[in-house]
Amino acid sequence: MLLATPPLFLEYEDVLKRPEQRLAHGLPIEAIDEFLAELAALIEPVEVHLSWRPQLRDPNDEMVLEAAINGQADGLVTYNMADFALAADRFKIRVIRPADVLKEMKR
Repeated sequence: MLLATPPLFLEYEDVLKRPEQRLAHGLPIEAIDEFLAELAALIEPVEVHLSWRPQLRDPNDEMVLEAAINGQADGLVTYNMADFALAADRFKIRVIRPADVLKEMKR
């Protein structure tokens, strides 16, 4: 199950629509909006009841950790292993790379 708070989902949208990201993925805005609509249908919304900030070096990553904590996530999928490892361990949340998730899903 995918989890996200409303601010985190809006951050996903913002990042996908940035000019440098649009150059990288080459998708028109309409395709991004379609993707986000499909993604929203898969996401379990998380309401933040408690804020544990600050826990991470990058303040922009805090909303990801908050969604995981408040959503009682089994794991946090990220390429940013180093920045999340200590805080995630503190809250007993597994940190895993996207490729490793895909490998586990194939089993």
